[in-house]
Amino acid sequence: MRKFYLTLLSVLIFTFLGIAQQIPTPKEHFGFNIGDDYKLATFEATDAYFRKIADLSDRVKYVEIGPSEEGRQMPMMIITSPENHKNLAQFKEISQKLGRAEVSEEEAKKLSKQGKPVVWIDGGLHSTETVASHQLIETYYKLVSGEDEETLRLLDDLVILLVHTNPDGQEIITNWYMMPEDVEKRNMRSPYMYQKYVGHDNNRDFFMNNMKESTNLSLQQYVEWIPQIIYNHHQTSPAGTVVAGPPYRDPFNHVFDPLIMTSLDGVGAAMINRLNVEDKPGYTRLSGSVFSSWWNGGLRTTPYFHNIIGILTETTGSPTPSEIPLVPDRLIPTHATPYPIEPQSWNFKKSIDYSVSMNYAVLDYASRNADALLFNIYKMGKNAIDKGNMDNWTKYPKRSDAVTAAFEADKPADTGNNSWRRTMPTTYFDKIFKDPELRDPRGFILSADQADFPTAVKFLNALIKSGVQVHEASERFTVAGKNYPKGSYIVKTAQAFRPHILDMFEPQDHPNDFMYPGGPPVRPYDAAGWTLAFSMGIEFDRVLDGFEGPFQALPYGEILPMPTQQLPSGSGYIVDGRVNNAFIVVNDLLKAGVEVLRITDGEPGIPAGSFYVGAKGKEILNKGAKDLGISVRAGSKPKATKKVSPSKIALFDYYGGSMPSGWVRWMLEQYNFPFQVVYPQEIDKGNLKAKYDVILFIGPGTPSLGSSMTRNQMEDQDVPEEYQSLIGSLTAEKSIPELKKFIEQGGKVVAVGAATSLAYHLELPVRNALVELNSEGKERPLPGDKYYIPGSILKANIATDHPLNLGMNETANLTFNNSPVFKFEDEAKDISPLAWFDESSPLVSGWAWGEAYLKNGIVAFEANLGKGKLIAYGPEITFRAQSHGTFKMLFNNLYQVK
Repeated sequence: MRKFYLTLLSVLIFTFLGIAQQIPTPKEHFGFNIGDDYKLATFEATDAYFRKIADLSDRVKYVEIGPSEEGRQMPMMIITSPENHKNLAQFKEISQKLGRAEVSEEEAKKLSKQGKPVVWIDGGLHSTETVASHQLIETYYKLVSGEDEETLRLLDDLVILLVHTNPDGQEIITNWYMMPEDVEKRNMRSPYMYQKYVGHDNNRDFFMNNMKESTNLSLQQYVEWIPQIIYNHHQTSPAGTVVAGPPYRDPFNHVFDPLIMTSLDGVGAAMINRLNVEDKPGYTRLSGSVFSSWWNGGLRTTPYFHNIIGILTETTGSPTPSEIPLVPDRLIPTHATPYPIEPQSWNFKKSIDYSVSMNYAVLDYASRNADALLFNIYKMGKNAIDKGNMDNWTKYPKRSDAVTAAFEADKPADTGNNSWRRTMPTTYFDKIFKDPELRDPRGFILSADQADFPTAVKFLNALIKSGVQVHEASERFTVAGKNYPKGSYIVKTAQAFRPHILDMFEPQDHPNDFMYPGGPPVRPYDAAGWTLAFSMGIEFDRVLDGFEGPFQALPYGEILPMPTQQLPSGSGYIVDGRVNNAFIVVNDLLKAGVEVLRITDGEPGIPAGSFYVGAKGKEILNKGAKDLGISVRAGSKPKATKKVSPSKIALFDYYGGSMPSGWVRWMLEQYNFPFQVVYPQEIDKGNLKAKYDVILFIGPGTPSLGSSMTRNQMEDQDVPEEYQSLIGSLTAEKSIPELKKFIEQGGKVVAVGAATSLAYHLELPVRNALVELNSEGKERPLPGDKYYIPGSILKANIATDHPLNLGMNETANLTFNNSPVFKFEDEAKDISPLAWFDESSPLVSGWAWGEAYLKNGIVAFEANLGKGKLIAYGPEITFRAQSHGTFKMLFNNLYQVK
């Protein structure tokens, strides 16, 4: 019997060793260890490793979650114990039910015991941040091959989703970095952005979901799995540290459930404690870095609006060895950096080790707090539903200010003592926070009869991709005395993701945030205001009381089709130019050689800016009415029309890629505008009018006033021959004269954002409106303690009688980010305002300090120069392809209309 047991034990040992040997190490697959200096893995090799191990291991299920913009499949590895894999569908369903708070509290407590927390860990979003993509490989190997007690416990207790977020970027950057044989010449300065179109802005797209990558990730996060924790890896940390991580500095968004912030503290404590136990110093948090929890739209921040704990770390490191520099202020232990790191040399492997440790810390926290994590996401969702079903007042700063203002207005002129200041009666709270007109809405209605209903559908699809439930009206209905047609859409706030709904419909109210009273402003992390319904120009009604109707709940995650229309019979057709999708159809018609006329003066039932098309265009119009929701009616040719011809369009870009230009490139492709990308060398060669009618300069890349633009370009000898045409910069000495010649010969330059500095180089009669006089009587920009408007939404007046504003309303919401504002010189001629601020407060959403300085400021104008024109837009009218409400301001510039 003893011999039998020894034989059995030997068989088990050899079986175990055989299984362990089946899992190849990263070195066996890639030929080097993850973290070796000067070594990076391509995505192709990484994906092959992911698939190979999934085929060998019963701990992993490999899933393709959708194609990238360049067509590569995005991988997600579902990792858990073999026993848990048998019940994976059940765990997924439990996570969905708890995340949507669709069950009773009693049932939620049972499910919290039966379920497994779902923890998402990703890497690779910003591909030059190579620690992030490569820690994913090392973590994967350890979780799948590890037989230690902790790993086995994590596999038993959790469902782990490891997700590669940017396959294209890893391939681009690795191939570029590894290209030089001389390792000292390896660098990350690729000629193109590391995600098609948008580069770094791929982490600014998670409430809009324009990019395929964002859509794939959002559907997994907010529709399919609804994880309790999402951990998003980035780099790099502030100088003198190794990691910047949670918890983050104030402010956090007012629509959050408080459990989000306290849970974030708990996970952050687990992370820093593990590093401290492992003698890994250099973790900074709170005021130690720039990150807050205010903004929506990032892979780490959008989870907060879905009751999910979002973690971001920024970790130092690179395959090229580096240094932790000496930063004296960072050497002193503080609450922000309790365990400082001393200056030292640093290599890639150390960064990988830190990252894996933090992954395990997050997983360990989830394991030890499993039922609490599952119940808490339910509790936050249930709180949201309850708030959506009752009168609720979100405590925005403006409401607090209103309480104080009401109190101060009633205060006697001279109380004779300080008792008035010591006590504020609660009646002042009631005056604001029980005012029925200041309640949060119970829901929003988007009527099907609004002018640009297809864009409203695009807005709703952005919500649906983020897990929001939408209702559709199956017949006409009335709410609050207003009638709505069949096919209108309803978004109720009584659902778990209510914070996200409010954030997409309601204004953001960013607090005044200064380093100290009277000091400079503290820059928000990204934007201060971004309300998507505003920037997209959506028409909707806020409903303050509970309401019902013939509403059908649409399935979660099911994308809405464009509204369809049956094309009427006729010998001619009127296409409503207020609908953005009309431009797609116009471009298709022009490509097919069909004559298109622009209606310059409106007639009854025919808005100015509409298009007239003869019967020859019927087939294309029919497709547009069916697939794009354009508004078409039969009609005869109006009196006031001009012929529309396609322009030869050039879009400026530079080596390394411009994100604002990239977004416009994507937009032009979506709307079927033909164009060509041009670089500085082509501008400098001249003869531009022979090739182009319109040149677009979007955002950075043009020389600032008083300087020659000098970007940090690579030396010519470091760039392979096929990319030589991309290098160079626009200069005041060489480029500006060629652009001036192009305009004078009849060309049009459209400058947006920072590119409006061209107006000064061309010596047009405009000046900066945001200046003051210094002690010597010279103009200087307004200082931040007097004027500061970070990314926010402002309302401007629109010159609707100008042909470049056809299809626009009298006002428009502009995305404004310390944008240029102009005033005309007294002797200004041949220049016309297109948009301006009036005497009222323009702030719609966000933060505007000193907005009085904007009064009567001009934000867009047309200037004649020779036979051509410069069109300048201070705010980014194409901002991240989110600002659909101002797309027409660009599109109207892209035709020859005569």
